[in-house]
Amino acid sequence: MAEGMLARITRVLSCFTEDAPAATAAEIAQRAGIPASTVHRLLADLVAEGLLARVPGHRYGIGARLWELGELSPLALRLRESALAHMARLYDATGENVHLAVLDGPTPEESAALFVGRTTGAASIPTLSRMGGRQPLHTTGVGKALLSTRDATWLDRYFQVPLQRETAHSVTDEAVLRGQLARARTRGYATTREEMTLGNVSVAAPLASVSGLPPIAIGVVVHLARADERRLAPLVVQAAKDLYRDLRGSH
Repeated sequence: MAEGMLARITRVLSCFTEDAPAATAAEIAQRAGIPASTVHRLLADLVAEGLLARVPGHRYGIGARLWELGELSPLALRLRESALAHMARLYDATGENVHLAVLDGPTPEESAALFVGRTTGAASIPTLSRMGGRQPLHTTGVGKALLSTRDATWLDRYFQVPLQRETAHSVTDEAVLRGQLARARTRGYATTREEMTLGNVSVAAPLASVSGLPPIAIGVVVHLARADERRLAPLVVQAAKDLYRDLRGSH
């Protein structure tokens, strides 16, 4: 069966990443696996519609229209807008990075933590996360919090794919991680310790299920030397409860 136009457009748009936010037509053709002549026609149409834009160096980048449409997503209009005040309060209380993430992926095996909100300051420790970025579930605090909300059938599928190690401290053993998830369910929050970035510790809590939105988690990332779990965990759990209450009221 011939590939549809929408599938080709999606492949073109998927060529742009955090590491490669701009690309030439030849690079796009190579990455997308689409003939150059077809790519040139697609690029012309996408630029005309504002979904892509021409940038210096005979390259293309994501257009303002695509960003504008993305801002209409419930993840922006409903979740992020409701979360901003709660994230600010959590930042004020901790002085640390605050992350908001959702579970995203077509299947458990392909799922990741999609970061939809981030609050940081001059004294916050650097992190790899960014708005719109994706990180592994098993090595991030918000990711483990999201995993703790999944049922046995979902987790069985998730663990069919070997877990990749991000640092020497990453937990890749299924039995160990399942034990951590069980503890997270009991405590109401999950933790990671230098599992995504050396020197970083995270504490995150999941929200109860909200109609119309994917699973959500909120958390903080702190330097190992400032990682006071007994102080941070109650603040994070309360922020999750407060945000959940607001989201339920906005439905």
